[in-house]
Amino acid sequence: MGPTQSVQSWRWRGSRTVALAILLGLGCAAEAAPLPPPASQKIDYLRDVRPILSKHCYRCHGSERQKGGLSLHAKARALAGGDGGPAFEVGKSDESRLIELVAAVDENDVMPPEGAGERLTPEQVGVLRAWIDQGASWPDDDPAGSQAISSDHWSFRPPVRSDLPGVKRPEWVRNPIDRFVLSRLDREGMVPAPEAERTTLIRRLSLDLIGLPPTIDEVDSFVADTRTDAYERLVERLLESPHYGERWGRRWLDRARYADTNGYEKDRERSIWPYRDWVIRAINADMPFDQFTVEQIAGDLLPNASLSQKVATGFHRNTMINEEGGIDVEEFRFTSLVDRVATTGAVWLGLTIQCAQCHTHKYDPITQREYYQFFSFFNNADEPEIDVTDPEITTKRQELAAKIAAMEAGLEAQFTASDLSPSPKPDTNAPDLDTKNDSPSLQSRMTEWEKATQPVHWTPLRPTRLVSQNHATLTVQDDLSVLASGDKPNRDTYEVEVSTDLQGITALRLEVLPDPSLPNGGPGRAPLFSVGDFLLTEFLVATQPASGEGHAQPVPIQHASEDYSEPERPASLAVDGIPDTGWTVKGGVGQAHAAVFEFREKVGDGASSKLTLTLRQEGIHQMTIGRFRISATSDPGPIRASKVPADVEAIFLRPPASRTEAELSRLKSYYLSIAPELAKQNEQIVALRRSLPPQPTTLVMQERLPEHARTTHIHKRGEFLKITDPVEPGMPAVLPPLQKEEPRNRLGLARWLVAEENPLVGRVVMNQVWQAYFGRGIVATVDDFGTRGEKPTHPELLDWLATEFIQRGWSLKAMHRLIVTSATYRQDSRISPEQLARDPKNELLARGPRFRVEAEVVRDIALAASGLLNPAIGGPSVFPPQPEGVTALAYGSVPWKTSQGSDRFRRGLYTYTKRTAPYASFTIMDAPTSETACVRRERSNTPLQALTLLNDTTFIEAARSLAQRVLDEAPDDDQARARHAFRLCLSRLPREEEVAMLTRYFQEQRERFRLVEADPAQVAGLDAAAANATKNLPELAAWTTVARALLNLDETISKE
Repeated sequence: MGPTQSVQSWRWRGSRTVALAILLGLGCAAEAAPLPPPASQKIDYLRDVRPILSKHCYRCHGSERQKGGLSLHAKARALAGGDGGPAFEVGKSDESRLIELVAAVDENDVMPPEGAGERLTPEQVGVLRAWIDQGASWPDDDPAGSQAISSDHWSFRPPVRSDLPGVKRPEWVRNPIDRFVLSRLDREGMVPAPEAERTTLIRRLSLDLIGLPPTIDEVDSFVADTRTDAYERLVERLLESPHYGERWGRRWLDRARYADTNGYEKDRERSIWPYRDWVIRAINADMPFDQFTVEQIAGDLLPNASLSQKVATGFHRNTMINEEGGIDVEEFRFTSLVDRVATTGAVWLGLTIQCAQCHTHKYDPITQREYYQFFSFFNNADEPEIDVTDPEITTKRQELAAKIAAMEAGLEAQFTASDLSPSPKPDTNAPDLDTKNDSPSLQSRMTEWEKATQPVHWTPLRPTRLVSQNHATLTVQDDLSVLASGDKPNRDTYEVEVSTDLQGITALRLEVLPDPSLPNGGPGRAPLFSVGDFLLTEFLVATQPASGEGHAQPVPIQHASEDYSEPERPASLAVDGIPDTGWTVKGGVGQAHAAVFEFREKVGDGASSKLTLTLRQEGIHQMTIGRFRISATSDPGPIRASKVPADVEAIFLRPPASRTEAELSRLKSYYLSIAPELAKQNEQIVALRRSLPPQPTTLVMQERLPEHARTTHIHKRGEFLKITDPVEPGMPAVLPPLQKEEPRNRLGLARWLVAEENPLVGRVVMNQVWQAYFGRGIVATVDDFGTRGEKPTHPELLDWLATEFIQRGWSLKAMHRLIVTSATYRQDSRISPEQLARDPKNELLARGPRFRVEAEVVRDIALAASGLLNPAIGGPSVFPPQPEGVTALAYGSVPWKTSQGSDRFRRGLYTYTKRTAPYASFTIMDAPTSETACVRRERSNTPLQALTLLNDTTFIEAARSLAQRVLDEAPDDDQARARHAFRLCLSRLPREEEVAMLTRYFQEQRERFRLVEADPAQVAGLDAAAANATKNLPELAAWTTVARALLNLDETISKE
């Protein structure tokens, strides 16, 4: 029971009886409080009793602690009792000490005691009484103790599809859901509420299915529709709305812990909004939930995985990423895996599986070994960033590319037409470019340019040995370049051996090359800050004979140059001997670059010799080189990195007569791009290229190759550095095993989750859906179906929904349709004081749902009522207005650049989410921080929420726009305008007293503004210019105050 209860609490109660007799003999009128009656239903220990004991008693009377010598976790020990005798007498609950204490017969002697946990409700006491009276049936003890009992917990048993129960009022029933609900109400002696009014129903449906209030026309049309299937038609229209995917996508994004930044101290921006678009599309298409699951857990592992299926794996890339200096990247990869295990457990299994990270689960049958077996499924994924297609951005890029191509095509004509100085006499020794159709001026200029370029003869070298000190995978490509893949360490050193018979080598060239597999195309592997960049901190060269005889001798480098670098980070910093400096190409990612390292003395005597190159990359944030190529030259110095692209230099080295048409065209196009005579035109082309919108990218999962698979170990006490036994992927023994034919990877895990024999997933998902509609799940602890969780209020209904979900092909739309067409859902939400006292949480479902909508929907309602809402679907996140300085509270913050135009009024779903400084008004309205998965939003009620609705910039703009809308749309009559404003906000017609109240308030405010008792421009949120341009400012300001009041009504922001 409780930690402070004395041992005497469990001693024989005879002494108390004697004391009571003495008091009665003295004529005292003291009388014990009556016991709650036993529950009427048949009691199941595992389903009904154990959750109560687990929640309220095991803390002090469980397997680890036995206060007063009493243990309630096993049958034999419970029957034996504690220091003072048995806790209960089988068949006699009214004489059982356990019942006396938990029922608080004596307020001075209660279990659990004050401060030790919640007291039992009368209903819970009734369950315990009925259990004792019915014989205290309890699974037999065995060596596994509480683990054996919890393994037979109700949620681990397969769902049972019960026959539909009989009810007293079958005419009330609309579908099977109602029979289960009404059967429980019949047992409790209660009756369901009448059906809600039509205006209430359409608003309820609209908010639930698309997250937006209905328009006045939609309400009027539905109210006037006398067809018998009018309600069902309304349901179908809303289910087919593209906004349905936004509404239910927002709920799923809570589970995915979606955010636009990485979290932790730096909290830098990430691009993952394509995953959000995938969720919306998948839900709108009613993708079967089993497929929805598989694509998000393991879309990349499906045969011939599509881009869409790869994007879906962003679900588990929503984990936070730590970019702080000095961190161990591998440690925080481990932390991300811990989050993925916890998220999978909560979202699909409804289990607190994360409690077994450090030790075997205290309450549920999950061992620490099983935790790390489950962990192992996620341990072999790499985390790349890939390009995605976006129709709008693709179209814009194509338009700009066409414009650039047209300008480039016109460069030659503009060159010919330009006022050129006379060409010098052609050099007969210069190569003949054979540009027959070129003007003499262009031909001569190109001839001069090629002669002056003096290309270096570079010979690519084939690596004979490649080593990554921190276990990246280095492979030689067909073009002799080296590509890095696999592990992405925080820092690394590459050792590259090459053999060559070149004589008198004067310099080496290191080309860093783009590649589609690299972030932003490379050439670096940095996935976060400076995406696609690298940091080469030191470049060393040593030589020795190819025979390997003798010691390697360092080769002094006298000069380093580059064709491009980040300002103040040239290649010379890679040969300065200082490990904190180096060469980077920030600002030039996605392109090929080169550094040239000139030797102090020539290397190689013509015989085969071996060079060993060391590329040290001692930066942070995984800034290592992703693809590179080594070339050597014996040309006399000085050798410098050329600004001319390597492919153009290679053409220069070919005899003019052997050049192809393609090569001649390449020479011409490149020259035209750098010709001084065309500088202005080329600047315009460069500007156009810079204006090309970047190709969208997103974060995905990618399974490692088998030869690079990681070994998973148990971590002692869950600590990253304390590894013990290795484990293989596997499932908790309490759940069905993974089928033999399934792979032991994320794909096998995903298929196991949605296998019909899994007893949890169907129940868990349907419970989450039920919670969305009714504000409370059939199991209130939505994320905990274990022994510490609440038991289901309607267990047969939950099992029926779970089996129906699977039978209907995992169709969420089918289940939504079933729920919203039930009589249970269509009940009126109004309640009498007596009903409120009997069932304050609406656990019995004797009335319809009523609660405040989520933070994003609160804002969407205001924008929709005001006419400001931009209904566009999908795309990058936007930055609606919020108070200045909010993001400044976060470390290293960047200014909040408020979106302009219609983007300012996008739905809340698309609001940019910064983890360390979430959108202020959403936080106030209880939106999650996205640091971890959220399967149940809390709902608070604070003054700050009302103040936000009154004073936040978005709501002021919405109120002013709503006021203008009323002035534009309603007749020139105060009462008509009041009615119109009311309906725009609340959907229903106002009562006459409400109209009178609003009209009076408007007229009072208008008079104040006419008498200049208040500044109408300030109230309406207008600057001086806008105020001067407004015809009747007092009228607009007065209606703005009315609109602010309406948008602040509890009914406006609640689902009734």
